[in-house]
Amino acid sequence: MAYESRFSLDDFELYRVARTFRIEIYKLIRKLPPEERYCLANQMRRAAVSITNNIAEGHGRWYFQENARFCRIARGSVGEVIDDLNVCIDERYSDAQTAEDLKTKALELVARINSYIAYLNRSRQGNADAP
Repeated sequence: MAYESRFSLDDFELYRVARTFRIEIYKLIRKLPPEERYCLANQMRRAAVSITNNIAEGHGRWYFQENARFCRIARGSVGEVIDDLNVCIDERYSDAQTAEDLKTKALELVARINSYIAYLNRSRQGNADAP
């Protein structure tokens, strides 16, 4: 039971924020033109899923350095999504305001990931009181 409560993704705030972001990206993907179905849409979908997948995988690791490594991978995937949003703006696949709002949310997610990585680094294998 203790393992389940520690592992619960539904209680992990960073994961919840990333999941909400992924859902919003999927809404935009559904609005892309048909010619982007197998290119940009696929790329955006893979990058958005990579964010939550890597946060979840890191959360499932018990060693803080592994957790931080997966969070850095997730952070890189956020960068990919930001670039894909720029493509949507450049090609006018989305109204600029929607894409800019998503970019702002992406940067907020990066800040949360960075904060979590900093926490992990301070924790030294899960001991949050370590100097």
